[in-house]
This record gives sequence, structure tokens and C-alpha cells, in this order.
Amino acid sequence: MIDNTLSLWARGYAWLPDLRRRPGNGEGPVRTRLLGRPAVVLHGPADVAFFYDERHVLRHDALPGPVLDTLFGRGAVHTLDGDAHRTRKAMFVSLLMSPHGVAALVDRVETHWREALTRARGREIVVFDEAASVLAEAVCDWVGLAVPQEAAREIAEDCVAMVDGFATPGPRHRKARRARARQEHGLARMVTEVRAGVSHLGAFAVPVGAGPGPARSALETVARHHDADGMPLDPHTAAVELLNIIRPTVAIAWFAAFAGHALRRDPAVRARLRTDDGSYARAFAHEVRRFYPFVPFVGGLAAHDLEHRGEKIPEGTLVLLDVYGHHHDPELFARPYRFDPTRFLGREPGPGELIAQGGGDARTGHRCPGEDIVAGVLAAFATGLGRLDHTVPEQDLTIPLRRVPTRPRSGFVIRPV
Repeated sequence: MIDNTLSLWARGYAWLPDLRRRPGNGEGPVRTRLLGRPAVVLHGPADVAFFYDERHVLRHDALPGPVLDTLFGRGAVHTLDGDAHRTRKAMFVSLLMSPHGVAALVDRVETHWREALTRARGREIVVFDEAASVLAEAVCDWVGLAVPQEAAREIAEDCVAMVDGFATPGPRHRKARRARARQEHGLARMVTEVRAGVSHLGAFAVPVGAGPGPARSALETVARHHDADGMPLDPHTAAVELLNIIRPTVAIAWFAAFAGHALRRDPAVRARLRTDDGSYARAFAHEVRRFYPFVPFVGGLAAHDLEHRGEKIPEGTLVLLDVYGHHHDPELFARPYRFDPTRFLGREPGPGELIAQGGGDARTGHRCPGEDIVAGVLAAFATGLGRLDHTVPEQDLTIPLRRVPTRPRSGFVIRPV
């Protein structure tokens, strides 16, 4: 069987959907080769449940080294299974799924976003770049990192580099590695200092609480966390997990640029956001996450010899779940290439329906516990853009599907007035 790694790099988001549509590939799992190893492609809600069941698919050793060294970090929660994963995941759940914590972070984003737009009046800004900086400032406040604005902007640039360069060889990837190493080093030093009694608590840090005793900031919680073996995280791993709060928050900048793109495409959507009570903005955020390309697919390894939908999957086989194709399947979403927030109006998507941040149970499985933060922050960005008087100059708004991750080529430029 031909290895499809080069085809993936050439086709990007379209690779898996095109592979599944080839003659001879039916409705069940599709076989291929990727990165020199046999792989099986899954698709659809039933396959989402199968993929996110640890009895079937494991994450340990599934992520290639280049992805760990740029996007997730060595020793990250994404690489764990079983008790080790559940114990580490519980820390993230306590931090990221508290309604108070979510509301506080959304509030910080709204405050920084208003300030940024006020400063920008009369000049052009790139929404992607500005959103990344705003998100970095807000999440640093929230985590408890007392960093000045310029330092937060440097964190934003490094987090953008990590996400932008994880899936491609060459200069972008090398830049991503340098960015991760720089941020891991700085955060590991802060963790060591927190353990020694030095406070890095920012003025707006949110006490999130984790277990008995007084509530602590996210920085303190990660620094004091004990894993399933009863041992504290080493400073490097603690830094990795802090970045796994900060980096995904900054990555909402991709969705912010997509939100601007969506408002430009359909003025009626913008008009509705201007008078919204919050319910339409939430539906809009879900539809942005469905419609626009962010994660092409996710992968794991078969835990043992499996049989699924009539296909035998040997132990150790690379198992891929098609995310982009899932979100654009007409069997799952009516008119999937039409941007329509009303498909989520008045309801939350089911666990196997919208999988931009993973599938299954966020509290116990590998679904991102920060998904509610993404939806809340994105709704705040969308409302802010919808209500902002601005013009959109001529620019290149194409979104190349060959590039992973992709975004509007211009980053979406506006001029507040």
C-alpha cells in the first residue's frame, strides 16, 4: 500500500475526505499508510465513540516526536492513558470547567478586546494578530502570571508559532521548536520559584481551587499537582501543562479571524449579532468551529487487536478520525458548506456531533476540557466584532486548504471607525 504522507502535505484538509471518496472505499473504515505505518481512517458519530474509548484507542506513543516538540510538549496529558491520564486530566477539569473560571476568563478577554479596539480607532488592525495578543494578556492574567504587556505579546507570538509550525517541515517547524523551548524554560523557572515561595500572582489572577484548602491560581495548582504515582510534576512537565492552558487559549485567534470572515460573508449574521442576547452568539461560535478548517484529523493507536464495522484492526495500527470531513458530511449536517448558526440555535451540540475540540466526555476522556472556554471567548469576540463600527479594506480573504493550520491569508484586516 502506498504511503500517503506526501499526499497529506499536498492536500491538507482535503486529504482524508478525498481518500474516503475514492472508488472502492465504502462506508466503513478506510485503510492507508501514513508516516511509514499502516493506518485506518474512521468517520462518523459511531466512530467518534469508538475512537475516544480507551479500550480501543490509546494516545501513548501515538503522537510523532515533531508534534510533541512543537504543539503539545513531552509528557503532556495528551500522551497519557488510564489512571495517569485521569489523574492529570482531573487537574485540568478543576481549572477549565468551573463556570466561575470560564466566566472570569471570558470577562478578561472582553476587557482586553475593548481596550485594544479603542486604541485601534482610525487605523487598520489584523484581527488575527490583535486577537492573539489580547488572548495572551487575558490568559496570563487568569493563570496568575504577572507579566507586562510586552511579555504577553511575546508569549502570543511564541504560542502562534507553536500551532502554526507543528504540521509542516521547514522554517515554520524550526520556529515552533524554538518558541516552545523558550516558553518551557521560562515557565519551568516560574514553577520552581512558586514552589520556593516566590509569588508570581498577577493582579487579575482567578482563584480556581483544586482540592481541600484555600483556592489557588492555575499557576499554583499546576505547580502543586501530584500525579497518579503521588509525585509532583517535574518543573519541565509542569511548564508543558501550563502551556497546554495558555497555548490553546491563544489559538482561539484562528477562530477569531474566521469569525470576522464569516461576518464579512453574510451581513445578515452581523446584523443579528448586534441585537443578540447571547444565544445567537453561542450558536455562531459553534458554527464557526464546525464550518471553518482547524483540526484536519486526530490520531491514536489500536490498544489491541480490534474488529470494528467488519474491519480487523491489528494492535498498534495508527487510527485516524476524520474531523474536517465529519463537519462537512451531508449525512450529519444539512447543506454542510453553508454557514448557518441557526443549526445550533437553542441547543448544545452532542458529544459525537461537533468534534473540533475532540469527542466523548471532557471530564474523563480526551475531549478538551477547555471547550466551553473556546465557545465563550469566541462568542465574545463575535459579539464585539458584530457591534463594532468598522470598515473592511480590500484584502486576500482566501483560506488555503493545503495549509495546516490555515486561516484567511490576510489575517482579516479591519479599520475601526
